Amino acid sequence: MTGPILAVSNLSVDLEREGRSRRVVDDVSFALAPGEVLGLVGEAGSGKSVLARALVRAVSTPLEIAAGKVVFEGKDILSLPPRALSAIRGNRIGFIGANPMGSLDPRLPIGQQIVEKLRCVRPGIGRAEARDKVLDLLARVRIPSPGARFHEAPFQFSGGMMQRVMIVDALVSDPSLVIADNITQPLDVTVAAQIIRLIDGLRQSLDTAFLFISSSLPVVAQIAERTLVMQRGRIVEEGRTAEIAARPRQSYTRALISRIPSIWKDVTAPAAREGEAVLTVDNVMRSYLVRRRGSFNAYNEVKAVRDVSFTVKAGENFGIVGESGCGKSTLTRLLAWLEQPDGGRIAFLGKDLSHLSARSLTEMRRSFQLLLQDPYGSLPSGMPLQRMIEEPLLIHGVGRAEAAKRAQEAMAEVGLDMELADRLPVGLSAGQRQRINIARALVLKPRLLILDETLSALDQVEQAELLDLFNRLQATHGFSYVFISHDLALVRRMCHRIAVMYLGRIVELADNSTLFEQPHHPYTRALLSAMPTLEDNRFPRPRYLLDGEPPSPIDLPLGCSFRSRCPRAQGDCEKTDPPLLALAGGNYAACLHRHEAPHEEEAVHVE
Repeated sequence: MTGPILAVSNLSVDLEREGRSRRVVDDVSFALAPGEVLGLVGEAGSGKSVLARALVRAVSTPLEIAAGKVVFEGKDILSLPPRALSAIRGNRIGFIGANPMGSLDPRLPIGQQIVEKLRCVRPGIGRAEARDKVLDLLARVRIPSPGARFHEAPFQFSGGMMQRVMIVDALVSDPSLVIADNITQPLDVTVAAQIIRLIDGLRQSLDTAFLFISSSLPVVAQIAERTLVMQRGRIVEEGRTAEIAARPRQSYTRALISRIPSIWKDVTAPAAREGEAVLTVDNVMRSYLVRRRGSFNAYNEVKAVRDVSFTVKAGENFGIVGESGCGKSTLTRLLAWLEQPDGGRIAFLGKDLSHLSARSLTEMRRSFQLLLQDPYGSLPSGMPLQRMIEEPLLIHGVGRAEAAKRAQEAMAEVGLDMELADRLPVGLSAGQRQRINIARALVLKPRLLILDETLSALDQVEQAELLDLFNRLQATHGFSYVFISHDLALVRRMCHRIAVMYLGRIVELADNSTLFEQPHHPYTRALLSAMPTLEDNRFPRPRYLLDGEPPSPIDLPLGCSFRSRCPRAQGDCEKTDPPLLALAGGNYAACLHRHEAPHEEEAVHVE
């Protein structure tokens, strides 16, 4: 095919609500060549996802396609009869979304579901042939033991592996175009980097075109040669991705780029704080028993948190980073005392939480508050906003009049309009919802906020606004943060000291400058290499990026738990699992070779 595989002309989509019409996609035109990756970036609400659905005529009330043409392989999708449209959707055009768990039946094996999809869009293919094709693709997207995992249900896969399954689901029918909508947003940096590298390899081998949608220009820059920038439903800039990143023409694009946190260029790292210990964690451990597959009375032990120790000082922002499954969320539950450790000690303001009475613990909980990742699932859908913010105060015995007064003060402090006080949360943006969660925590005047991926569901504009809000609130109230995240760019901007977790352990603990400028653990360097950035990465991916996933926490390797993925593993690493060992400046690394500088031989094999 010599012409474009997809040509969009003057496409417009309207939102009809309460007798009013609002244009959410406005006169969009672009073309996509066979085998090309075209990026589409813009902040939340810019119309990216609506445009993606409109391309395959998958919009429904209250959305309505108002005008335009979408010509795919010579056929106008907007004028096709239903049967012809069905022959294209899911067959010639594949789709990958941001929520893989919501795209599959949780009860059925993933292989069975993909085989059924293939036989639906290709009625002439036999079951055995379909199974062989699915197994081949599972292997090509580098899912280990594809024959065994073919029979596993979605809940048995990690987030990164589930996204690989969705890539197989999109590619199994040999489409000529795949629409990938924010597929890396929920993933940690190493898994996201692996997924992008995987898509790039598949594009080259299968000659499949991709429309790659993201709110992050650094993510798009890793894979797309051309990029469209979308604002309020319109394409405001189009060109080569490198050119847009280096010399943006439009003010909106310049504003988007200005909000991208710097990693190394012109960065002033937050200086370490000195003061009393607000939170002390000593040798904390947590394990779980999980039933063995096919057995009713045999269990395996999952070692989720292993011998973790650190302190958080007054006014300090303490970061915790690591891949999915490293134990961050389990540690969060322990810090918030939603679970109790199997061993070790957690003390808040010098008091061991395990020794407190129920009454004392309830009173102590006012002083440390937890903010969660999901801005939608963390709020009661049937409660007005002001009532939500009053609720913690009422639980702790504050009178209704005083609770209402303090709730209104908190709303004003976090930037929520008082007109929203009697509104339900439906229709609010993710950023507005997180501001409600922040206000709920603030009204109790805590000494410590525990932020568990609190900003990861937001686009870069909302992230930047909330980071500024957190800084203002900290300057006013003087509380400390424990900031748990997979986004190292946010951690770089926000945290004074940072702990890096791997398989339940802290493998490096250092101040901000040391961790980003001179990391001593090879796993830390691998995380930094995977960061999406428009800067020149000091830790280039061909040398440092890890492949695959960590070992199972059920069956940890002998010796250093990182040695199976470490490019510098030596004989002594097989025998010794090093504790955190001291470095200069009060920093620590759990590596026997921590004093050795990285060298050229540290390259990781990349297929």
